[in-house]
Amino acid sequence: METSEIIKKIRKIEITTRNVVNELFSGEYHSLFKGQGLEFSEVREYQTGDSFRQIDWNVSARMGYPFIKKFEETRELSVIFLIDASASTLFGTRNYLKSEYITEITAVLSFSALSNNDKVGCVLFTDEVEKFIPPRKGKKTALRILRDILYFEPKETKTDIKAAVEFIYRLTKKRSIIFIISDFFDEGYEDALKLLAKKHDVIALRILDKAELELPDAGLLHLKDPETGRLFTVNSSSTKVRQKYKKLAEARENEIIEKFKKMKVDLVNLRTDEPYVPELVKFFKFRIRMKNKR
Repeated sequence: METSEIIKKIRKIEITTRNVVNELFSGEYHSLFKGQGLEFSEVREYQTGDSFRQIDWNVSARMGYPFIKKFEETRELSVIFLIDASASTLFGTRNYLKSEYITEITAVLSFSALSNNDKVGCVLFTDEVEKFIPPRKGKKTALRILRDILYFEPKETKTDIKAAVEFIYRLTKKRSIIFIISDFFDEGYEDALKLLAKKHDVIALRILDKAELELPDAGLLHLKDPETGRLFTVNSSSTKVRQKYKKLAEARENEIIEKFKKMKVDLVNLRTDEPYVPELVKFFKFRIRMKNKR
């Protein structure tokens, strides 16, 4: 694709998501993702109402009068996106491919982070980490992330969430906000993700197509698994087949929900045939309420 076409498409995404960021996300984002560290600000004389826990005993002993240490919250955060670039994200039966849906959601969250003066970074993974963009400030970084999600050509087709999670765990020392955006068609990542969530604030955004939850009545379908290349035929006009498919999908959904509860990782399910804004806003507000209750 020509450079001018790439710029045009990225610009369209930026314009599309700008109002969402300005009107909906900036407030919720700021409330939810406040700075999580403290920096020393000053030493001053103790005043009525100050907590005794803040008293600096060394300075107080020297001055003969109680002094306290004041700290300020550090505002700056790093927001890192772990983005599934495996072949299953190229599936779509509605308005979006899953990969396109992922791009737009990443755009909204990236621009929300930048409006809050946070850094943004990205990991693109398949069954290995294929690209890493270190967290940096500035619109250029967000636009580069969007460009890479849209036009990156992965070497592999399969998915290994564990590899991506272990990579970012080893690399990122400072507590960060980590969004894992995937369809989560994978196994064996639970222990690694649970460990990551102890160190960072981890949020899983699971992107699904309606057809992955409910088989349409579309006659004889010749299908190919995009990750393994396996071919198979399904008679989708059979009520029995559709019911069995739906039952298996529901069981998988319940299993995923329970899995994330055990890991204590927040999971947001998003479907490409439904708007993502209401679901993300609902989740942000829920997290804010939970945070305020602590």
